Amino acid sequence: MPLRLKLVHGFGAVAFGVKDNGFSVFLLIFYNQVLGMEASLVSLALMLALVIDAFIDPMLGNLSDRTYTRWGRRLPWLYAAALPLAIAWTVLWSPALDGVPTFWQLLAVAVAVRLCLSAVEVPSAALVPELTLDYDERTDLFRYRALFGWMGGLLMLLLAYQVFLKGGLLQAEGYAAFGLFGAGLMLVATLFSAIGQHRRIAHLPAVKPPPFSLKTAFSEIREAFAERAFLILAAGAVAAYVGQGLTFAFTNYLYLYVWQFGTGAFVYYPLVLFASIVAVFVSVGAMHRRWGKARAAAWAAIVGVILWLTPYTLFLAGFWPEAGSTLSTTLVFIFLFFANWMTVTTLLSSSSMVAEIVEAFQQRTGRRAEGSFYSGNWFVQKCAGGVGIFLAGLILDVAGLPAGAEPGSVAPAVIDRMVLFYGVISLVLAMASAFWFARFPITRADHEERLSALEAAARGNPASTVTTP
Repeated sequence: MPLRLKLVHGFGAVAFGVKDNGFSVFLLIFYNQVLGMEASLVSLALMLALVIDAFIDPMLGNLSDRTYTRWGRRLPWLYAAALPLAIAWTVLWSPALDGVPTFWQLLAVAVAVRLCLSAVEVPSAALVPELTLDYDERTDLFRYRALFGWMGGLLMLLLAYQVFLKGGLLQAEGYAAFGLFGAGLMLVATLFSAIGQHRRIAHLPAVKPPPFSLKTAFSEIREAFAERAFLILAAGAVAAYVGQGLTFAFTNYLYLYVWQFGTGAFVYYPLVLFASIVAVFVSVGAMHRRWGKARAAAWAAIVGVILWLTPYTLFLAGFWPEAGSTLSTTLVFIFLFFANWMTVTTLLSSSSMVAEIVEAFQQRTGRRAEGSFYSGNWFVQKCAGGVGIFLAGLILDVAGLPAGAEPGSVAPAVIDRMVLFYGVISLVLAMASAFWFARFPITRADHEERLSALEAAARGNPASTVTTP
């Protein structure tokens, strides 16, 4: 594949990165500590928005599989959803309300944002197995998607800390500007990616699908979700994304109240994360070639959680330097770099593994269902991420962190409870994800053998639905 196409396709993931950063890092603290909603109510609203969205995702995936236009199956969705997504994102960060937002108000806007983002991300990710059948090129496409997704999120993180929220994370001013800039970035990324891929993929699908019906859609979705390889992958992904949702929602709380980061530390924080993503980008292809996607995902999950929890274990044991000191912050960043490198490797590998399930399903049924499988993957990610965010809210309430608490003034017992609950849950989740990823049944050899069988079947039956990019 040409490098230009990889870059253009990957750039579309900037929109997902902007959304993921906002939802996971800032939304809980904004609605809880700034606007005054209870943490458990905010996390419940965000979890329900994820679950509602997750149940709609398979329908969106099935609809995109059945879209039949001269612009292909996926492009019309990208063009149509870009502007509504930008508008909904702006409203989320500028609630036109007096007083504290209600649970239902937050839920409604959060659902709108997630549905619009799904209408962009599900068709975009479903393009990967259509663009290439090659095992390693699919990893390349997901490398670029991960790189640009993280770049979008980290750009917003850097601007939040250094521009929009420079006066402090607990100041109301700046969140509206944060939302408006992010909306513009989402709009540009989605449209630029769609336009850049237009010539390559804007053509009638090889086979016209039957008309959409709810009965047929549910039947096809159920059939796709029964694929053994997908069920094993989903089990590992559930644990991994619950952990990611928990960690993302906890990020600002950990750095403000546990590690007591000052303004200067938040300057370097996005840079450390970006360096770890570059490390993933450079290394993950070689890891997949040497060990395969499943083994790389499993081992990275184990190594990542060990590295991530080491500082917190030493902190609870009393062997960590004084929180807020230069030494403490430097050591946190070192562990963060390596832990995030491993964790993102796990998540990227799991997403890339979905592409090989498409051909396994095709061999069994004679039908390709990229949209259904990638929407299923998003279903898993969103439900699991929502559970993680909900767990974060529960931990904060159970630990007893008061609203509006100033860093450095929270009782040590409260901090210890936060760290202990968070650490134990994170360890259990990482071990569970590694267990299931290690049991994923499709290797590179299996995939290549399956492609050969499909090609042979297509040659023997010219009317076959087997298609190649």
